[in-house]
Amino acid sequence: MFDANKTSEEIIEFIRKYYRENNLKGAVIGISGGKDSAVVAGLFVKALGKENVVGIWLPCHSKEEDKMNAKELAHHFGFELKEFDLTNIFDGYEEQFKNINNPLDIELIDANINIKPRLRMTTLYYYAAYLSKKNKGAYIVPGTSNKCEIYVGYFTKGGDNVCDIQVLSDLTVEEVIKVGEAIGVPKNIIYKTPDDGLSGKTDEEKLGVKYKEITDVIETEGKNIREETKEKIQILHKNNMHKFNIPTYRRK
Repeated sequence: MFDANKTSEEIIEFIRKYYRENNLKGAVIGISGGKDSAVVAGLFVKALGKENVVGIWLPCHSKEEDKMNAKELAHHFGFELKEFDLTNIFDGYEEQFKNINNPLDIELIDANINIKPRLRMTTLYYYAAYLSKKNKGAYIVPGTSNKCEIYVGYFTKGGDNVCDIQVLSDLTVEEVIKVGEAIGVPKNIIYKTPDDGLSGKTDEEKLGVKYKEITDVIETEGKNIREETKEKIQILHKNNMHKFNIPTYRRK
C-alpha cells in the first residue's frame, strides 16, 4: 500500500542528499498552476528552505485561473514567484513561420503548441544561470513530469522533459495527489483537472484515455480495463519511444 508520508520524506531526503553531494544551492521551478509543479515546489521548499526556491510563472496566452493558482501556491509555501511573459515571443515565432510558409499551415502542426514548453524551459535555464552567478551557488531546474505522463510520452521533446533532477517520475498521478495531500498543497490545486495550458483541452481529452487507465496498465498490465483502451495506451507508449532513445551511429 502506498504510504504518501513515507514517500514524501524519502523524496525530501533524496533532494537534500543530491544537493549536498553536488554542492548545489537552489532550484528554479516552472509553476504552471497545476498539481505536478505544485507538488514539486512544495517538496523542494521542505528540502531546501523557501529562500532557496524560486518559481517562475511563464504565461503564453494562458488562463487567468492558472496565474491565480500559481500566486496562491507561492504564498502558501512562501517561495518567491517571478513572472516572465512569453506571449510576444511566441507570437513572433508564429509570424516568422508565416513569412516562410503558407499562413494556413500553422494550423496543421503541433509545433505551435510544442514551442511553448521549449520557450519555457529555455527561460528556466536562463534564470537558473543568472541566479547561480548572482548568489554564488548553483541553481538547477527540477522536472515536473509524473510516471503516467512519461509512460505515454505526454511531454514535449526538448521542452518539459529537459531537467536536472526528477522527483515525480516514479509516481503515478494518483500517488502525486496523495503526496500533495501529505505535504499540504492547497486542495483546489491538487484536485484541479489537469490540462497542458496550451491547447485548450484537458490532458485526458488530448490523450483519449484516463490517467487511472494508464496507471492500471503500468501496475497490472491492464487487467482491469477494456482491451481496446489497453491497446490504445500501449500504442501511445510505443509510438513515443523515440522521445527517450536517440538513434546513434557507432563505428564498428
